[in-house]
Amino acid sequence: MLSNYHRYRLYEILPGLTIWLTLIVSITLSFIKPLWMIYFILIFDVYWVLRVIYFSFYLFLSWRRFRKAIRADWFESLTREFPLWEKRKNVIFLPLYNEGWEVIESTLNSFLASTYPASKIYLVISGEGRKLEHWQKMQTRIAESYAGKFADLIFYTHPDNLPDEIPGKGSNIHNAEMEFQKYADARGWDYADIIASIFDIDTIVHPQYFAHLSYLYCKHPRPERSSFQPLTLYNNNLWESPAIIRIMAFGTSFWMLFSLARLDNLITFSSHSMSFKAIMDCGGHSKDIISEDSRIFYQCWLRYNGDYEVTPLYIPVSMDTVRDESWWKSLKNLYLQQRRWAWGTEHIPYLLWQFRKNKKISWIKKFTTLFHEWEGKWSWAVVAILITLIGRLPLWVAGDEVRQSALFFNAPNILEVLMTLAMMGLFVSAIMSMLILPRRPGNQPRHQYLFMVLQWALVPVSLILFSSLPCLDAVTHLMFGKYLGFNVSVKKRT
Repeated sequence: MLSNYHRYRLYEILPGLTIWLTLIVSITLSFIKPLWMIYFILIFDVYWVLRVIYFSFYLFLSWRRFRKAIRADWFESLTREFPLWEKRKNVIFLPLYNEGWEVIESTLNSFLASTYPASKIYLVISGEGRKLEHWQKMQTRIAESYAGKFADLIFYTHPDNLPDEIPGKGSNIHNAEMEFQKYADARGWDYADIIASIFDIDTIVHPQYFAHLSYLYCKHPRPERSSFQPLTLYNNNLWESPAIIRIMAFGTSFWMLFSLARLDNLITFSSHSMSFKAIMDCGGHSKDIISEDSRIFYQCWLRYNGDYEVTPLYIPVSMDTVRDESWWKSLKNLYLQQRRWAWGTEHIPYLLWQFRKNKKISWIKKFTTLFHEWEGKWSWAVVAILITLIGRLPLWVAGDEVRQSALFFNAPNILEVLMTLAMMGLFVSAIMSMLILPRRPGNQPRHQYLFMVLQWALVPVSLILFSSLPCLDAVTHLMFGKYLGFNVSVKKRT
């Protein structure tokens, strides 16, 4: 009989074990059963070509919805269709660590530029006690620059060394939510009427964001049972960033576009909005994990026995890439950011553990949710390595008997055709990247547009070094119980 500790540790081992077994078995079979592996690689490549077509379809579908959404006058629709719209209160939670004034200022200015009245937006800005001097300086500057421009400026300090916490964004937000609960209670507010937006400090919202969010919140039959996920674009400092960082930033934005169109697989990621009632019902954002942005969805989904969803917002929010002062530091930041995102693998043991206790959610819902989470991490770690490296291995090491088979002679040509078809995804990505590329800054030469297209030749390298490897790193740490702390993504602009 396993103890609770050992059972949970087993659950933590399983995701990494399936990933490493896939890689080890594939390499082993390439040597001892190369013909089997050639069959497998051909079938897998066909499957992946179909996935690329599937991905491209939903990408264009989301793109059309995005273009339509940003052209609409959502505030006019809100005030016309919902006369009592003002009873909903937009509250923005902004955790702050060590970011510079230029980042904070651009974020707050984007709120002021909204079509939704800034005078009806409540700002909750929470600094870190471990960076007290910087926080006090920023707090004073924010108060001086933005007094009277919002419904209220609310400042909290997240104390250092609180018990049962991992220092980071999640614990900061959790503390701010608990403090804000007192603020709301003192004013007699209904939690269901509070629309809470949890943003990174570098989040620049589209002018239509809060109007669109408020419109969908008022229109939703049960808004307290839904999170609202915007399209996340990492393009604030895109022109200043190295090519590989740009590719990975575009890749994340494309993944978000794709996910917004597939409601069966949509969970919260990074900046998102939701009912404050749901936040309170599930105990607030987790304070002892790294992936609090997506965990909050699972907390609510479990709390409401599977009766919880994510509503897509096709209005974008723009954020910074992890650009730093030097090329090398930027790539290091990128690796650490990808590893932190891949640490979302911690949701798999969490779900396995919670599923044992919750008997009210159907097994089909449990299986589907777990499969999407598990398959996503497996693909993240394995696919690029299988296609670009291991896929050629059996052709290199096959013996004479295998080399004389018709399959061996035809396999390179078949693989070449499949890879050419798969390149369609790369072509689509290059086109889409130019469509969502922000306006060229005056200090960037015109020929930089050419590099924006040519940079996609780096995709095979970037997928292995800054996607598969960070994911392998994360799942391996989890396998061996080497838990990662929260590394703060560096955000610097020129």
